Amino acid sequence: MTWRPTTTAALAGLCLALSTAPLPAAADAPPRAADVSAHAAAANPPGTPPGACPTGTGYGPPLPASSVTATKIQGGFSFLEGPVWIADGGYLLFSDMAAGTGPYNVQPSTIRRFIPPATFDTFIANAGSNGLALSADGQQIVAATHDQRNVSSYRLSDRARDTVAANYQGRAFNSPNDVAVRSDGVVYFTDPNFQRGNRPDQMSGRTSVFRVAGGQVSLVDDRLRQPNGISLSPDGTTLYVGAYSENKIYKYAVQPDGSTGARSVFVNYIGGPDGGTIDCAGNVYWASGSDSLIHVYSPTGTQLGTIRSGTTGTTNVAFGGPDRQTLFVTSGPRNDSGLYSVRLNIPGYPY
Repeated sequence: MTWRPTTTAALAGLCLALSTAPLPAAADAPPRAADVSAHAAAANPPGTPPGACPTGTGYGPPLPASSVTATKIQGGFSFLEGPVWIADGGYLLFSDMAAGTGPYNVQPSTIRRFIPPATFDTFIANAGSNGLALSADGQQIVAATHDQRNVSSYRLSDRARDTVAANYQGRAFNSPNDVAVRSDGVVYFTDPNFQRGNRPDQMSGRTSVFRVAGGQVSLVDDRLRQPNGISLSPDGTTLYVGAYSENKIYKYAVQPDGSTGARSVFVNYIGGPDGGTIDCAGNVYWASGSDSLIHVYSPTGTQLGTIRSGTTGTTNVAFGGPDRQTLFVTSGPRNDSGLYSVRLNIPGYPY
């Protein structure tokens, strides 16, 4: 997701079902990050967040037609990103990023709330966020927070902030951008440099994908050019990452412990892949900033159709509504970014 551009506390009521080997002990090793999991026992391998996808359901075509258009709900925002549906409250949260300020040119960001059909308000001011996801227990949002160059969690009940991933082996991330959370609480996130501003590069020019499991931060891949959106398949066995500066969406096989195998190309994608999401049939929805389309692919990479929203700057998508068959879209130019929606045939992830 681009602008075209502490201490770590255990989170109450949470536990981690799976674990990975810890990083080697070192003087600059990162602090143990907060777990954001919900299951004491998860499926093997774990997949969608609880309740996101009905079981035993067969699905037909995801789109009502090969080309559909989303309806604008409201515009006039600065630059929208990272939508996530909160089922318990029946509302959508999303990040609204302003222009960079201060000596380091860092973009302020507010988490705003949309309560259907037409109510908007500020949910968390000065959140510093870009991409958002829902924790497995549904009690927190996990946020890619470029203000502190880390990944954070915000408790929905009182908006309290905690740290999920502070750094990698003592080095600050560039500007975490998007996040995906598995049902056992394993967190995956992208780290391009879009919101780093004038702060020093501590990643030696690399833009990467990371994993947080068992409170430890591990590297998934540091060979991607500006990794952006990130999503998991419903069964939790495939991780998708859009490489914005390569016009490709990659996929990685995911093991039960959350580790990943070699990457392969899912689609060669024209238009700069931004944020994405997955429906319960495993179809992949990816936003393109350059053509303002959401491109829809089958699990095998066959293009099934497109969804249009506005004329420029489509950034991200998330399923929501009472049955999660409404696709919410963030799209539009700077200072007139908007929220859109379209009704689809298949439910999907809330982020």
